[in-house]
Amino acid sequence: MVRYYAIVPAAGSGSRFGAETPKQYLPLLGRPLIWHTLDVLCRHPRIDRVWVVSSPDDAWWPSAEWQELWLALGPKLEVVGCGGASRAESVANGLRAAATAIAEEDWVLVHDAARPCLSRALLDRLMDELSDDRVGGLLAVPVADTLKRADARQVVLETLPREDLWQAQTPQMFRYGLLQAALAQCQVATDEAGAMEAAGHRPRLVKGEAGNLKVTYPDDLGLAEWILRGRRAGE
Repeated sequence: MVRYYAIVPAAGSGSRFGAETPKQYLPLLGRPLIWHTLDVLCRHPRIDRVWVVSSPDDAWWPSAEWQELWLALGPKLEVVGCGGASRAESVANGLRAAATAIAEEDWVLVHDAARPCLSRALLDRLMDELSDDRVGGLLAVPVADTLKRADARQVVLETLPREDLWQAQTPQMFRYGLLQAALAQCQVATDEAGAMEAAGHRPRLVKGEAGNLKVTYPDDLGLAEWILRGRRAGE
């Protein structure tokens, strides 16, 4: 039986956020941001194990203050301190660390550490729509805004057509063997779909939601809190 696993690369410093603390460890509703990210993955009944790929010198994860929070995520969670200099390197290292547990045809869901508002419904949609696919795919949303290309002075050079353009999200879900081979060939891709494309595969797009945002800038943290509070109120 094909199984599902998740890898969360969490070795980044979040330089664009501008905080001393890596953004995945910033407080969100009284818990580290990454806790919310991991909670939905660890609670999903179809996901067998969740690997967090942290930096080898990560001083935040073992914090005694948060120890009970990590334990509350349950036995599916495993932390491997083999993060690399890039996302692609961290994911590739995570795949190697998981090699003894995952079969070639099993599914691997790679999810951003700083994307804490993923819903159970979106996870179900991704798995259901890709379950019979030979390659896999990713959550994405159609681009709604007008796009401008600018020069170094932030002067508009041209307006780009937005038809057929999608904004990639995560999780991105691919067969373990195919993803491992693709990342071995392409370490410069900014997401797993890019590596798969470079290897000649054509990932499928699964409709995501605007609420599945990635916390990149300080204002995003308040928006993530608003989304999570609204979801709790509706439960």
